[in-house]
Amino acid sequence: MTSVASSADAGEGRSLAAAAPRRSRLSRFLLILAVLLPTAVAVDLSVNNTFGSDVRVNCAAVEAHREGRDPYFVKNLKGTDLSYPYLPVTLDAFRPLCAGGFLVAHYKAIYLVLGLICVLLLPGLGRGREGLRDVVLRGVFALGGFLGFEWVLASGNFAMLSGLLTAASLALLLRPAQSEGREDASFVSQLAGAALLGLVTSFKLVFVPVLAALYLLPQPRRRRLVLIAVAAGMFALPILVSVVFYPELSSSWLSAIFGQIPGQHSPGSEDNPSLLFLAQTLADRVSLAGSKPVVAVLYGLIAVALLLAPLAIFVWRMVRARASSAKTSPLGALDDWLMDHPDAAMRITVLAMYALYLCAPRLKVYAFFEAALYAAVLIVDLPAVMVAIVLTIAIAIPFVVAVSGIAFVDGFDLLTVAIVCFWIMLWAQSAPSALMVRAAGVEPAQR
Repeated sequence: MTSVASSADAGEGRSLAAAAPRRSRLSRFLLILAVLLPTAVAVDLSVNNTFGSDVRVNCAAVEAHREGRDPYFVKNLKGTDLSYPYLPVTLDAFRPLCAGGFLVAHYKAIYLVLGLICVLLLPGLGRGREGLRDVVLRGVFALGGFLGFEWVLASGNFAMLSGLLTAASLALLLRPAQSEGREDASFVSQLAGAALLGLVTSFKLVFVPVLAALYLLPQPRRRRLVLIAVAAGMFALPILVSVVFYPELSSSWLSAIFGQIPGQHSPGSEDNPSLLFLAQTLADRVSLAGSKPVVAVLYGLIAVALLLAPLAIFVWRMVRARASSAKTSPLGALDDWLMDHPDAAMRITVLAMYALYLCAPRLKVYAFFEAALYAAVLIVDLPAVMVAIVLTIAIAIPFVVAVSGIAFVDGFDLLTVAIVCFWIMLWAQSAPSALMVRAAGVEPAQR
């Protein structure tokens, strides 16, 4: 017995010794990326003087509304040819932010502070105590992943606000599950998180499918349905308020979104690196871009093939054994599995949010900031080698492409790297070794 224990101790010692160089290399790689982030922003600032266009048009719309002009007509906005994309109720909600011109004048510093707050809000998914490197890793990815934060900082887009609310909602939805014996208090926190997430999706309506991922949380089915109902209610609330209390502006908003106001920019008609635009591009190659049914079918097939089907297959593989042994329905087996594996359920929930977010029909470059927030929650649990691979794909490669000015994959470079990172993280979740490591309570990134 003593010899066996000694052998085990020796094997553990060799494993720790072998892991030390990998941890050191990963730490140096993180340091390099931490230097690249401000460098990327500085390079863009030096070659482009059109920064802050979004924050200026948003505050110009708020000012126009305050003065009694219709802010959805570009001619009523001062100093811009862009249109205001948000619901009418936001014109009053954003008024304190734009008061006095402070935000427009100092948005870069303000957004940087808000970005750091996002990093601090993002939760960890493991039950063990987090180290400084986990926080740094999430911070590097959140502020550097897919160049999303750089685009937000460059444009001054209010995606910074939705990103802040997204980070807060994830903190409320995911952290309570780590506390045992406090189910009721945790559920109240999750209700608040679901409400925040619903409010976030009301900013850009195309992201509402993300709310469906709440069904994968490790809660009884009734509670999960309540969470989805609360999130859906908060999504609908700003729309209802806009329709009831701002009827004329709501009509103008719809006209602006659908490009029905002649001679002005339409947010809904812009080219963007989304799967829908990819479907339109592919349909155009075969002269079928004018057929909306063809584009819609192609868009659905691409979304299913690249993101939704791999996720569904992974979830089914997890619950298939329980469904067979317990002779229960697939839905009942899923319910049982989620409750029995809360940590894995949390990871799957965030993966589902990430996948559904990438499926959105309108995915502007600054929207990748929110996508990076979802991925930043997941990356900490990856093995060290995979962490380095994901950081290279999501940060280093887009940085090099941005500096060189060369786009690849017909301009769908950010979407491509985001999907590849999804595949890597999904594979890491399904790898037997990763599951065994988590079951043993060992942190994968330190292996």
